[in-house]
Order: sequence, then structure tokens, then C-alpha cells
Amino acid sequence: MSSTKNPGRYAGVLYILTSIVGFFAMGYVPGKLIVHANANATASNIAASETLFRLGVAAELIGSAAFIFVAVALFDLFKDVSRRRAALMVTLIVISVPISFLNEVNSIAAVLLVRGADFLSIIDKPQRDALAMLFINLHHNGIVVAEIFWGLWLFPLGLLVYRSRFLPRFLGVWLALAGLAWIILSLTAVLLPQYQDRVYKICQPAMIGEIVFMFWLAIKGAKPPAVGTTNPALAVG
Repeated sequence: MSSTKNPGRYAGVLYILTSIVGFFAMGYVPGKLIVHANANATASNIAASETLFRLGVAAELIGSAAFIFVAVALFDLFKDVSRRRAALMVTLIVISVPISFLNEVNSIAAVLLVRGADFLSIIDKPQRDALAMLFINLHHNGIVVAEIFWGLWLFPLGLLVYRSRFLPRFLGVWLALAGLAWIILSLTAVLLPQYQDRVYKICQPAMIGEIVFMFWLAIKGAKPPAVGTTNPALAVG
């Protein structure tokens, strides 16, 4: 598969691969190991499956770094539609990367507490388990902060798709709704955390737009018209 022959398909495949890594790190691993509101059970699960927990940390780091390449691939796809909006899209993605990287320090702190290194021997195990749970909760809140940018970058992307003329316009609208859903979910977690699960269920239909977009690119592909054959108005702003 050549990125030159079909840059949309190339971007879509990269997008899917990084999303699989992200799901493993933020969906599969926590689902297997973290028991909400039960520090002892969570610590026991992490201690019994430390390798899996560390793989989740590594996957989050790799996925966050790899998504920069997704951003570059999408920039190449849409730069002739609007270079300014394509650059804004990349900028918003890049801003989220250091947030995700720094957030993994919380996970590393949690596993150190669970292991009970020699210098932590002065702290009783129940206290270490409680501290580990605190860092896991801090990690969750770090994701909440990153979700703002996971939503913001979808607005310029949605507009680029809408104006591209080589992708269906409904995908652009759906992406913008997905961006709004991520922002609403993030703000709900900060302001009204008791409603977070309910809001997540409500927002899911909008958030699926991002999944539809990546599979559309990977399966059907997209190739912008050669420069000079597009409407000059598309390149404005």
C-alpha cells in the first residue's frame, strides 16, 4: 500500500493501529485490573498481573507518540483544503501528547507502591494500597484533561472533511459532533462526576463518528485532486 497512491487509506490504517493500542492501554488493562472504590482488590490485581499493567503503561506511551504520525498523515491529506486548519489540527494533537506522557507517571507511581520497594517499608500495606489507588484516580483525571484536546482537534478535522469534496460531508459533521461529545464528557467529569457514566452513554453515538471516519479512510481511502484542479476557494483560510 502506497501513501502516495492513496494517502487517505494510509492515514486510516495508522489511525486504526494507534486506536487499537490506545484501547488496550485505556480500556482492556483497566477493565481487567482496576476495581473501583476497592484499593485492596486493585492492588492485589496489579501485583498479580504487574507485567500486564506495565504493558498498559508502555502501550499508552507508544500510542500517544504514534498518534503524531497520524496527525502528519492527515495533514498531508488535507493541506490543500486549508493549510491553516490542517496545521491547527496537528497543533491540538501535539499539545495532548505531553499531557498523556506526564500522566503515565501516576501509573508508574501506583505500581511502585503496589510492589512495596524497600524504601516504602515504613508505610503499611493498606496505606500503600490507598496511595496506589489515589495515583490511579489521578491518572484517570489526567485522561479527563487530555479529553479536552481529543475533542478540540476534531473540529478543524471535521471542517476539513466537510470542505474537502473528496470525502462525504456527513463524516465532517459527525466528527464535529464527536469533538463536542469529548469536550462535554471531559467537563462533566470535572464539574458533575456523578453523571459521568450517564453522559458517556448519551455521547457514544456521536463519538462513534471518529470510528466510522477511520474505517472509511482505511477501507475506501481518499485521494485529494491534483493541485490546480481543485476549487481555489477551498484553500482559503
